[in-house]
Formats: sequence, structure tokens, C-alpha cells
Amino acid sequence: MSSDFSRRDFLRYSGATGAAAFIAATLSACSGGPASTGSVGAGTNKDLITAVIGYGNDQSWDPTQTASAFAMAGIQHVYEGLLDTDPITREPYPALATALPADLNATTWTFTLRDGAKWHDGQPVTADDVVFTFERILGPDNVLTGNFFKSWLKEVKKVDDKNVELVFKFAFPDAAPRLTIAKIMPKHVFSQPGAWDQAKSGKAVGSGPYKQTAHNPKSNTQFEAFDGYSGPRPATVKKMNWLTIVDAAARVAKISGGSAEAQIADNIPYANVDQLKQQGLTVEGGKGMNHMFLMFNTGTKPFDDVRVRQALHYAIDKKKMIDVALKGHGTASSSFLNEGHPDHKRASVVYDYDPDKAKALLKEAGVSNLTVNLMAVNVSWIVDCLPTIAASWEAVGIKTTLEPQDTAALFTKMDQFQDYQVVAAASNPQQFGMDADLILHYNYVPGGLWMKYSHWDGSKDAEKLFSMMDEAGKETDQAKKSELIHKYLDLVAEVAILYPVVHNELMTAWDPKKISGIRAQPYPGINVLQAKRT
Repeated sequence: MSSDFSRRDFLRYSGATGAAAFIAATLSACSGGPASTGSVGAGTNKDLITAVIGYGNDQSWDPTQTASAFAMAGIQHVYEGLLDTDPITREPYPALATALPADLNATTWTFTLRDGAKWHDGQPVTADDVVFTFERILGPDNVLTGNFFKSWLKEVKKVDDKNVELVFKFAFPDAAPRLTIAKIMPKHVFSQPGAWDQAKSGKAVGSGPYKQTAHNPKSNTQFEAFDGYSGPRPATVKKMNWLTIVDAAARVAKISGGSAEAQIADNIPYANVDQLKQQGLTVEGGKGMNHMFLMFNTGTKPFDDVRVRQALHYAIDKKKMIDVALKGHGTASSSFLNEGHPDHKRASVVYDYDPDKAKALLKEAGVSNLTVNLMAVNVSWIVDCLPTIAASWEAVGIKTTLEPQDTAALFTKMDQFQDYQVVAAASNPQQFGMDADLILHYNYVPGGLWMKYSHWDGSKDAEKLFSMMDEAGKETDQAKKSELIHKYLDLVAEVAILYPVVHNELMTAWDPKKISGIRAQPYPGINVLQAKRT
């Protein structure tokens, strides 16, 4: 199997839609079949954290090529970047490197690797490993993490065994938090034939505080504290067992009651929040970029007309959607970025609920008796939102059929460029980082999959947007940069090619009597690097 990262690989591993369809091969090291997901005495064993993750664990564990929610959360505990970021504030701190860059506006950054940094197999971390990792990220076949680096990073050079130099195409201060995406990987392990395929299937050899000890794609992944870790955030417990439970009822049951096996669970359904709180659990939401978007096929009439796309957005009763489907845990989109984001500003076009305007735009576009087939991923909260969309569109005279389906099935059709009209799906690029340039590059990039799916790539408006994004990326004055960001966000709102309808909270629950140091994330997964059993 080639190590090239194909379109199909992107869909298999992309957390943008929670895609799961890839059945990863079990690690050869994990012979004898899947281990039990249970742990004797899990609820009272203070040397163990048992966590429940509400996303599939059968996707890629290759840090350079994954957007899997489960894998990315695990990778934060197993691997390190030169710099890493706090999971909530996203402020960078030295990880494998000994210090932050002295001058963020410099066009070369030199990093020294910390003394005593070792891989989980005992070998030392060297500059060769850093160069090896960045060569993979900057390579021509990397269509995921490469998009976050290729516009500004020219190359990474070895100075000596302990020092590396990053050479930029232009000054790019946002590179500091961006470096957490580039988890450094051991060259002696992953340069071997077939090793990248093993990484996709779950093999993990890092330098972080926890080492992976078992990986069973359909059930769980286990970790142990790495005694050789010399970094800033050492392991706080001896062992961790992370269970993958996609079914909401089973996930809630695992953390419920006096004999609950798990101490923490993410992706808590809104309907269960009060129930868990009454049992003494802490349930908190993280507000961020998690959202439902609509994507239009501009190669199919009448969706090539911006007035039709705008009309479909104006027609949606977002308050009803938030009240009924999201139980109040959402906000109507007023920009591509969520409210609360440092660069958020109400866009020049905001799709407040306005059915009369929707009707007027359709009439102006000469469209009547429109029938729309809305394809959608079957993520539970997305499915809950679909009836409101259908009722809203029917109210302005648009006959609507809903077609929710398995995420992998839907995006296999997209990958084959089958014909469609409108797609509703979930996305959260914030799992990679917070800056606007990164978030937009997740969807809006020349030659990118989303642009091809929407048949918008190559249009004059697309070329204008990409040029505006490039201009903003090169600006080092923060005030001027923000102004340029707001201009291209206005364009993204106006054209409504791929655009959020609502941003929603992600709920995390934990037992404060058994675990402390938890903070709810605004993106899928958990981070327990600073958590402790109590």
C-alpha cells in the first residue's frame, strides 16, 4: 500500500465530518485479538484514568496525516512538537524545544532540543527526527497538515544533532502555536518500509509523557506513564484506558451511577446534561468553532446563483434549531468564525432569520418551485437539526427531502464527485489551532477537496479570496492583519459556498470526586495532561 495520502485517505481520517469508514488493521504487536475494554476496579484505582471518547478509534494515528478526533486527542499525550500549546488557551510553550522563539517576526527560527529527550523505545531524539518529520509534512502528497505550513515554511535544516533551523518564506508570527500540529516522529522507526501504513493503523512511538501499550481499533487504546520523559508536563497517573463508544446511550451509561467505570467522557448529549449533574458529575461546555455548515454544488443550477444560496441561509429558523435540537447550547453564525474567537466580527452579510428576504431573493433569481435534496451526515446532533431546516425551507416554498446517511458513505460519493445539490455536515478545524488563517485554510485552499466538491475552485471569487488570504498571512502588524482577515471573512460570508449555520457547544462530563484538573474543550476529545485522580 502506498504511503501517498490520497483523497480517499483524507476522507477516512478527516475529523471535519467525524468520518469513520476506514477499518484499520490491528497492530501486529497486539496479537491475540482485542483486549477487554474493562478494567477491574477501574472506578477506585487511583493509578488509572478511564476515559470515554464519543468518536471512532478506527482511523489514522499518523500525526502528519490525521484529523481523527480520538487519535488527535491520544497523540497529544504520546507525541510532542518543538512547541506545544495549552489545550484551552492555545498559548504555546516549549515542548521538545528548550525555549520559545526570541523574535516572532524573524524569518528564521533556531530551536535547541531539550537534554534527555528520548523516544519510547529508548533512542535519543535528534535533529534528524525533526527534519524527517517536516520533510513529510511539506511533501507533495500531504494534503492535510501540509496546508497549514506550506504557504509560509520554506524548509527545516539540521544545524547539528541538538539544533534545527526553520526557514520561512516571510515573517509569520502565528507559526509559534502552529508548530504544535507538527508532532515530531522518530526517523529510525517511521522511515522503515511500510511504517507509515503501520502509523495509520495505530502504531505510535513518541517522546511524550505517555506511551501507547495497546491499541484495539473498535474498542480501546491503553497508555502507561513513560519513565524516560524529561519534558514540562509529566504523566500524572501510571495508566490510562480510553474507550471508544460512539453510541450516546452506552457512553452516558459508562460514566453514570455509583459503580461507573469511567471518570470522564466527552461528546455528552444535551438531553443527558441535567441527569448527569443530578448524579453529582460536573458537566461543562466548550464554545468554539464546532459548527454545522451548508455546502452547495455551484456546478448545478440554481446553486451557481449566490442569491439562491443566500436565500436558503436566510430561510432557516436558527433560534428554533438552537432551542429544539441543541437545547440552547448553540449560537447562530454571524461570521465564519465563532463568537468569542479573537478575530470574530459580525460579517458584512449575516443570515439572520428572514423568510421574506429569502422569498425575495428567490424571486429576484427567477427561481420558483425549487426542490432541494439535502444530503447530510448522520451525526446525532446534525440529524436533530435537519427537521428545522426542512420546515424552514418548506415555509418559503422550497420542497425539501432529507437524506442523512453514514458519514463515510456520503463523502465517498463526494470523493467520486457524484452529483448533489446541498450537503449539511459538521466541522471543527479548531482541533488544529485557533488562528483565522489556519481555520480558513482547512476549507478554503486552492486545489483543496472542499473547493473541488463545491465546484468553486478556479472561479474569480475563489481566486480573489485566496489572494486576500495570502495578503493577510504575510501581514505582521496585528491591527492591519485583523482588518485584512475581516475583509476576507466578509467575502466568505457573502458568497456562501461552505458556510456555518450554527456554532454549538461540546459537552464534557467528569466526576469531581474521582478526577481533578479537567477543562472542557471547545473541540472533540479530551486532554488529561494536567489531570489527577483524587
